[in-house]
Amino acid sequence: MKSDFFKYQAQTSPHPLAVEISHAEGSYIYDTNNKAYLDFVAGVSACSLGHRHPRVVNAIKKQLDSYLHVMVYGEYIQETAVELSKLLAKHLPASLEKTYLVNSGTEAIEGAIKLARRSTQRQEIISAHNAYHGNTLGSLSLMDFEERKAPFKPLLPGVSHIRFNNEDDLELITEKTAGVILETIQGGAGFIEPQNDYLANVKKRCEAVGALLILDEIQPGVGRTGKLFGFENYNCIPDVLVTGKGLGGGMPIGAFTASAKLMDTLSDNPKMGHITTFGGHPVIAAAALATLQEITESDLMAEALVKEQLFRKHLKHPLITEIRGKGLMLAALTPSADITNELVLEAQNEGLILFWLLFETRAIRITPPLTISNEEIIKGCGIVIAILNKIQKRIQ
Repeated sequence: MKSDFFKYQAQTSPHPLAVEISHAEGSYIYDTNNKAYLDFVAGVSACSLGHRHPRVVNAIKKQLDSYLHVMVYGEYIQETAVELSKLLAKHLPASLEKTYLVNSGTEAIEGAIKLARRSTQRQEIISAHNAYHGNTLGSLSLMDFEERKAPFKPLLPGVSHIRFNNEDDLELITEKTAGVILETIQGGAGFIEPQNDYLANVKKRCEAVGALLILDEIQPGVGRTGKLFGFENYNCIPDVLVTGKGLGGGMPIGAFTASAKLMDTLSDNPKMGHITTFGGHPVIAAAALATLQEITESDLMAEALVKEQLFRKHLKHPLITEIRGKGLMLAALTPSADITNELVLEAQNEGLILFWLLFETRAIRITPPLTISNEEIIKGCGIVIAILNKIQKRIQ
């Protein structure tokens, strides 16, 4: 299987981790030798309820017995997609009332860009330095990392950048700006939280010049920060909310949500201003609906904050210089990229899944399922500390 993986399946990096998967359950992934790996990454924040959560699996099976894909998005009334959109509206501020379901977070960003340009009749899009919003050409255009952008130019024109948490840059948002797109918590940059009402002040500036504030909740959203969406922690309601990853319960999904007035601009002049074949797929919507129901009906969001403190308590070590983030969106930083690389790779050998962040090379991603137990947290942290002890002994 491994040789076929490298021969027939396109790779995203020269050295993938290449664990050969047999099955997964709860907080564990198992390889074909039946080795168990405790999952501190959750598919890069995607498996909110862990692997094969019974409520999600049952919802998928139930939908399979009714119908799969029947028509392109938005033409037929399909119960799971309607109920998912309705439940999102129930748990969001009144101004975020209508949702467009798509296939991935990056497609949702593309839709949000189009919505901002269509509704304002402006072209300029502003994002943050060290932002990551996806890898399709429009989403890639929002990045300021030239090494990643250069091979694919020319990209979307009219994109400029501001410094996250720097209010001096807010005057760069002007009457020419269609939309400002920010991650509620910067992900690839190292899980950087907004400070001192930064997001609220961005929103005020957007309102003053008639631009839209688009918040990317693809990573912070769906309960990971102790609230259903990260913006609820920071005194700011966006004009457009983008989500994905954790909403699908392990299935591929994206969504962007705004007021009915804004969203309706995509339905006419031109008609089908955004269109997707498989967005709102009934099986995926069923999984997402079950995920959202479980998170909003349980104590998982409150528990995320308790579990955060457990991680902070049990990850104290001289080689952990800082732990950033909120809830179960955490990044532990070491003194160097080399130490982080060694820790991530050795942890896999020891049966613990960790991962990297895109731009902050010292950071270790810790984004486990919301359902992870206290015992599993302590167990995984023990593995991390044991590895760091070995590294410290060697480098002293």
